[in-house]
Amino acid sequence: MSLARRERHALADTMAAAGQTAPTLCGTWTVHDLAAHLVVRERRPDAAAGIVLSPLAGYLDAKQAEYARKSFPALLELVRTGPPWWSPLRPVDAFANLTEMFIHHEDVRRAEPGWEPRQLAARDEDRLWTALRAVARTAYRKSPVPVVLATPQGARITAHRGDGGEVVLTGPPSELLLHAFGRDEVRIVPTGAEADVNAVLATDRSV
Repeated sequence: MSLARRERHALADTMAAAGQTAPTLCGTWTVHDLAAHLVVRERRPDAAAGIVLSPLAGYLDAKQAEYARKSFPALLELVRTGPPWWSPLRPVDAFANLTEMFIHHEDVRRAEPGWEPRQLAARDEDRLWTALRAVARTAYRKSPVPVVLATPQGARITAHRGDGGEVVLTGPPSELLLHAFGRDEVRIVPTGAEADVNAVLATDRSV
């Protein structure tokens, strides 16, 4: 089973345990709201386009509100089942949904006080490192100083080049990926001049 599918099943289990009214790291969304978002993304490609196309954002919101009226157990079953056979995401689920499922799984986990990072298998961290390579430059494109992402084992990604003092963010690929996707509830070690570090940590990292 792919990492994306394992994260999907784990996400559904974590959502069920947290409950539909539990908070997430996705702004004001509850777990129920997040479940509706995931279902619309996979089952209504016409509406999901509103995630990246602002003229369709209103249509996306309307469809997400429509799905949010479904019962929580029904939404969880749709999340767990994944893209239907006709969805354009179905053939590329292992690739296209890896970061989506992993990030949102942590969005539910880390919204609870006292969270701790999971200990992932080395092969899973390697897969997340590959995913990080694909988004690093986009995520840190607005940084005012150079940014390097590094693992404790010495692997490095130059996420942003430019003038000023270099900031190095060090941590497991899983933690670095979460940070690249705009999450602040992470365990990473930033090094560099204090002003430069603060500037990078405050950078808009929307992908």
